Amino acid sequence: MKIELSEQNLPIFEAISSNVRIAIIHLLSEKSMNIRELAEALGLSSAIMTMHVKKLEKADIIRSEMTPGKGGAAQKVCSLHMDGLEILFPRKDVVPRESRRTEVSIGHYTDLNIVPTCGICTTESIIGIFDDPRYFLDPDRVNAKILWFTQGYIEYKIPNFLMSSEEPEELEISMEISSEAPFTNINWPSDITFFFNGINLGSWTSPGDFGGKGKLNPSWWFDDINQYGLLKRLIIKKEGTYMDGLKLSNVSLNDIDIRNNHWTFRIAVLEDAEHIGGVTLFGSGFGNYNQDLVFKLYYSKLSQDAISR
Repeated sequence: MKIELSEQNLPIFEAISSNVRIAIIHLLSEKSMNIRELAEALGLSSAIMTMHVKKLEKADIIRSEMTPGKGGAAQKVCSLHMDGLEILFPRKDVVPRESRRTEVSIGHYTDLNIVPTCGICTTESIIGIFDDPRYFLDPDRVNAKILWFTQGYIEYKIPNFLMSSEEPEELEISMEISSEAPFTNINWPSDITFFFNGINLGSWTSPGDFGGKGKLNPSWWFDDINQYGLLKRLIIKKEGTYMDGLKLSNVSLNDIDIRNNHWTFRIAVLEDAEHIGGVTLFGSGFGNYNQDLVFKLYYSKLSQDAISR
């Protein structure tokens, strides 16, 4: 994850300015642990450990879920959410890049072929009933802000406003996404594959379907199903395709017909995937990030000579 050196990111800087919280991050990098296990490992009381965990949760460095413990008592299980951090310092010699941003609502898909379990909802209500793909064609689906399915695909069309005088340099696609498990399960891997203009960009394995409580979920939303996802950034450069800085494939901007008047973007769980754990997409009003699918194309201005050639 890349963050700028700004007041907006103070909760992250505060969260890592503690020997105890750094030790917690190291422990959770090996496995998920509950509050008691963390407290015993570091020789602290559960009350003190809970305070440290809350600071890490606020910074979105870790995620927690209430699960049944021994004897049926609920326990808070913590897992590492952020897998890396790069702090970007301001530089005088860097000219801000120009970009075009298009946000596409979760319900504005143009094609689909999905397998239950599945569901689709607006911020006001469920559309139809759960586990019936027919309701993904309901006219009200354009207002949907959360959807999920076990296997298959959902596809979007996006207008491309790139001008002939502009040279594309990088395309960033961001989304809040997770697996789709019965109820929730933080250990429910799913191999999710992304296609752009029909080209396979590569696959990313979602670790699970997260419970607990999504920050933005409407008050009527159920406590025992999909609560929030991970904010993932899929970036296509001239050198290849990356997910949060890690290379997914060698597919580059030159391979995906970036100058086409419109783009297609498909999110799929393929039938031959090793982990068929589904997809949940969170839009504005659900989950932890108040956005839908965001497409941001960075570009530079071409010279008159380059345009006329």
